[in-house]
Amino acid sequence: MRHQFLNLPFPPAYTTHHGAAYCGDSLELLAALPEGSINLVMTSPPFALQRQKAYGNKDQAEYIDWLSQFAEQVHRVLKEDGSFVLDLGGSYEKGVPARSLYNFRVLIRFCDELGFFLAEDFYWFNPAKLPSPIEWVNKRKMRAKDAVNTVWWFSKTEWPKANIGKVLAPYSDRMKKLLVDPAAFYTPKVRPSGHDIGAGFGKDNGGAIPSNLLQIPNTESNGQYLDGCKLIGEKQHPARFPAKLPEFFINMLTEPGDVVLDIFAGSNTTGQVAQAERRRWLAFELSREYVGSSAFRFLEKQNTHEEMREIFDRIEVGQTVDLTEYTIQRELPTSASVS
Repeated sequence: MRHQFLNLPFPPAYTTHHGAAYCGDSLELLAALPEGSINLVMTSPPFALQRQKAYGNKDQAEYIDWLSQFAEQVHRVLKEDGSFVLDLGGSYEKGVPARSLYNFRVLIRFCDELGFFLAEDFYWFNPAKLPSPIEWVNKRKMRAKDAVNTVWWFSKTEWPKANIGKVLAPYSDRMKKLLVDPAAFYTPKVRPSGHDIGAGFGKDNGGAIPSNLLQIPNTESNGQYLDGCKLIGEKQHPARFPAKLPEFFINMLTEPGDVVLDIFAGSNTTGQVAQAERRRWLAFELSREYVGSSAFRFLEKQNTHEEMREIFDRIEVGQTVDLTEYTIQRELPTSASVS
């Protein structure tokens, strides 16, 4: 087995040069991890919705207690400068057009009782999201569509590792013109707001500081994962987040060789992005079907239908599949060691 950097006492469902996916209860798997061994936990748990979904969401009344069990273990396994990024969708109270506060209660519980700090609050705006909830938006037309998720960036201490310079946004057209001829667009001085806009404002830093509103459409309609699910006749995971969401936080909060963990991995978008960014990764997922199909993310276009079926079937019966036997993958640099 190529992937042995944390030596969990459970057999993985599949491995790559950079990571491993495990099928099982995340509480048990988290408990097996060494203290202070993970740099970033990036995940999107089943949301607290009033209507039950195929991926096993909890009722709002029990959700916070349920999620807090996992957060306690996450706090233990994080390195001192590590981060926990949690994507939570909004919800309404049952039967009425009033918003649930569950995602904010999660935030308060984690900080007040579990010892986390809120490094920053982010908001993921998905412009492609379908109008919901149907009753209040489509039928009665009483509310705007719910298109923003709260994304809480928790840290174990007040000083988590982070580098915003790794996730700079493209400059606007106006800023590009300003960089060509700063004097034509602004004069260095203290603005009425009190901001001191100095001459350095016209320096090209390679991009703009991003805001905490992340506009990322969730419109994936092709790719190796979806193609693989179609080929073998398996349902795709119904609640996948777009790759650019974990990509932003993985690049900002970790370095090549760091360990990224998703405790509700689903189709394992986080693992796929971590691998592409040269991070080591772990993925925990309870559903064996979802784990099996998530392996398709790490295959190549030349992998055959027969190979995909073989990989899925081997994972289904509990075997460990080394995906490097089916693909050509590069190792991480030898200097990127993990304790």
